[in-house]
Amino acid sequence: MEIKVLGPGCPKCKQAEKVVREAVAESGVTADVEKVTDVMKIAGYGVFGTPAVIVDGQVKCVGKIPSKADVKAWIGKTS
Repeated sequence: MEIKVLGPGCPKCKQAEKVVREAVAESGVTADVEKVTDVMKIAGYGVFGTPAVIVDGQVKCVGKIPSKADVKAWIGKTS
């Protein structure tokens, strides 16, 4: 599983990355979490608001910090 957190490094983007990493750790799912800060790469995903979260190529969240419950649902762990 591949998860990308898109954002230039603002506080909300950093918080989104933290939430994603914590949710992955708590769920026990094996996933590569990557922080994408390059504005051109972010735009290449069709995302024009940050933070954004992409799971296996699907945009799941744009312009807000996701909850841990949301992230766990996206990665298949709702416990």
